Amino acid sequence: MARSLRTAAAALVALGLLTACSSGGSSGDSAKKTVITFWDNNAGPARTPLYQHLIDEFEKAHPEIEVKYVGVTSSEVAEKYNTAIASGSTPDVGGVTTALLASLTAQKALVPLDERLAGSPLNGKLSAAMLETAKAAAGGKGLYQLPSSGNQDVIWYRADKFKEAGIEVPKTWDELFAAAARLTDKSKNQYGFTIRGGAGSGFQVLAEAFAYSGVTEVFDASGKSTVDDPRNVELIAKIAAQYKNTTPEADVSNAYPQMLAQFQANQVMMVHHNLGSTKDVRSALGDKVAGMLLPAGPGGTATLANPVDGFGVFKNSKHQDAAWTFLEFLDSHASNSYWNENAGQIPANTEAYADDWYVKSGITKQAGDALNSGKLVQPPVYLPQYSKITKTEAEPNFQKVLLGKMTPAEFAKSVADALTKAQADYRAKNG
Repeated sequence: MARSLRTAAAALVALGLLTACSSGGSSGDSAKKTVITFWDNNAGPARTPLYQHLIDEFEKAHPEIEVKYVGVTSSEVAEKYNTAIASGSTPDVGGVTTALLASLTAQKALVPLDERLAGSPLNGKLSAAMLETAKAAAGGKGLYQLPSSGNQDVIWYRADKFKEAGIEVPKTWDELFAAAARLTDKSKNQYGFTIRGGAGSGFQVLAEAFAYSGVTEVFDASGKSTVDDPRNVELIAKIAAQYKNTTPEADVSNAYPQMLAQFQANQVMMVHHNLGSTKDVRSALGDKVAGMLLPAGPGGTATLANPVDGFGVFKNSKHQDAAWTFLEFLDSHASNSYWNENAGQIPANTEAYADDWYVKSGITKQAGDALNSGKLVQPPVYLPQYSKITKTEAEPNFQKVLLGKMTPAEFAKSVADALTKAQADYRAKNG
């Protein structure tokens, strides 16, 4: 019946009997439709076809709305959004990760979505953890991003090599380091583990530290950062001790592409990344590779929240109702499940958790369970200095730790002191 109604509606449009808000003064079918522009914040051969399919399905279900897709690469999106905001030429809808959310909300570019979600069929069907991350990324001032996909840190490991060596999947960090030692054979240029010493190392080592320490807040009640908690420092020291012992020497400057290349070339047996590399490792190694969550430490474990992907409605949009209708469609059960199954991510729509692909997805479901477990550590991405602290400052300092030019305690304290100051500044300005 629903298909018949949609077909009838489409026929009415073709006959010119169905009217809708016009996006301009042009004649023809487009003048009878509301036209909205959608910017994909991470366009590419993997994602663009997924959106093209979903847009086609949306326009069949909503013939009164036309969606114009614009693909923007992840490396360009921040600059393009800033330029569009400054010139008043933002899209109606845009893909927005929580890593970008603070900047966009600071510029008052997005509209709050709290009331729309409360009155939507989606209410109560989206991951509470992802909604929490979205709100935290905006400084706790409301919901400015509708989450669509979650991502979590995982360690990819060579299941075939583990089986050959008779090694069980590590459940603790100490077991992981012991496995790395057993799998290291420098005479064969084979190493049990790899450390991210180049770009992206700041967030990764913090994720490892909190997983080990079990500390669940980046700031204590007084606003002091917990990064230099002794348990975090202990893990950072254990990681640094692996360098050149169970890891390649090149790790000091390696970012993810180099780490993945080593993993695929049989040079390293374990690599820490996230679900975003699922297709890469599966395509390269098939069933020789498997994934595990970051192990626990003596005090349990905690999960440092990865950026959540989603969508925002821009304040300059003249078609906010149509934009929201599009977002509701993208986050509906069928659409959100389709997207995340093909992207290898965790669905935001919890109805998808019962879908066959997700139930059988292995590490994706495990990561989703961890994400929704309630022991989620929210990184303070709302701080204007957050990126500078965790990238510009932390990454070269972590290299110093690996090279023995800075102690793990000094490294952790430098990050903690910078975050504590940034938090105090933020509170002073925002209350």
